[in-house]
Amino acid sequence: MNPAVVVSSTTPGYGIVRALGLMGVPVVVVTYDPDDVLTASKYAVDVIIAAHPEKGEAQFIGSLVNIAHRYSGSLLIPGSDPALAAISRNKAELDKHYIVACHNWERTKLFLDKMYTYKLADEIGVPVPKTLIPASIEDVENYGKSVKYPCVIKPRQVHIFFDIFKVKMFWIENYDELIKMYKKTASVDSGVVIQEFIPGEDGHGVNYNSYFWNGQPLVEFTARKVRNAPPKLGAPRVVVSQEIPVILESGRQIVKALGFDGYSCTEFKWDPRDNTYKLMEVNGRHNLSSLLSIECGLNFPWMQYKHLMKGELPTQSSWEKGVYWIDFLTDALYSAKSFRQERYSIKEYLRPYLKRHIFADLDLWDLGPFLKRWENAIERVITVLWNLIRVKLGCGSQKKGVYLKTKIDKQ
Repeated sequence: MNPAVVVSSTTPGYGIVRALGLMGVPVVVVTYDPDDVLTASKYAVDVIIAAHPEKGEAQFIGSLVNIAHRYSGSLLIPGSDPALAAISRNKAELDKHYIVACHNWERTKLFLDKMYTYKLADEIGVPVPKTLIPASIEDVENYGKSVKYPCVIKPRQVHIFFDIFKVKMFWIENYDELIKMYKKTASVDSGVVIQEFIPGEDGHGVNYNSYFWNGQPLVEFTARKVRNAPPKLGAPRVVVSQEIPVILESGRQIVKALGFDGYSCTEFKWDPRDNTYKLMEVNGRHNLSSLLSIECGLNFPWMQYKHLMKGELPTQSSWEKGVYWIDFLTDALYSAKSFRQERYSIKEYLRPYLKRHIFADLDLWDLGPFLKRWENAIERVITVLWNLIRVKLGCGSQKKGVYLKTKIDKQ
């Protein structure tokens, strides 16, 4: 089989690598993070270090072109938003060398940029939280006088925002905080949105995973979030497969309206105020908990490979419900840190571990990524402690941005 060239530096990338490696596909990892856990996987037959796709797009694309003579005709899969943005902007050039598993930029920006996503959802009648795309400080001031707090400031493009602030969004408690944080974040190139916060537990968030072709859903899979990191505002750390028929129609509507073909993960959150699931975002790439659907019987990366490389259209098959996906390192950290805030019972914390489950990066047959991630975490702890000691001794100042939590969230 021709190789798959997977570009990523995050947990979703490992899900792709493992899913294809298990099926015997040679996987080439292209990474822009020296601490990338993907490089330690036994399924990686080659590792290419490239420039960051957002900070050095020309050099990043150049690296992909330079290795094309070795992997010409291979499937190129962007496994992160920065990689997806850069590859889609340069798809015409990369199409000369690879089978590129994404749309061009005109299509990709519709789901990467929330301004377009929410506008489209509103046009077709898919519910969204009350949202402002501010054009000026005056817009924010007027919105701030009418909105119910708390609300959030979040990016139009998550990957650009996260690279700067190391969080996915900011929690806003009152009008003064809103004005202050808007002024802090307004300089982000892609812009921000201000959005009402939908109340409720992390378990109100759900995923609609699908493989579309020619406007039709060929395969569908749904799951419910259990715990997020950090709680309320973060990415999932525990997810469970569950049949959720009520979100199918909205999921199909938005993916079809986007003109999207291939695999996507669309996120909704249930609003108890009007008993409606509201659209949060559309991920046009393999998502964080991608190994969950594989454990349940739907190997989306393998479907994608067979379709784009061999012309075999995916078909729906049954899948297992009640299976958990667990990001063990992140869940352990936040369960300890947020124990009082979350107020789960010990039984609720342990349930995912006692039921059938799959870990985000712990696999006894491929231990390298898990050990690499722990090594990275220990290095961050040592760095933080050393900086604190230096500050105490008056030998230097604490370096900003070097935090264990940030690295764990990023992975």
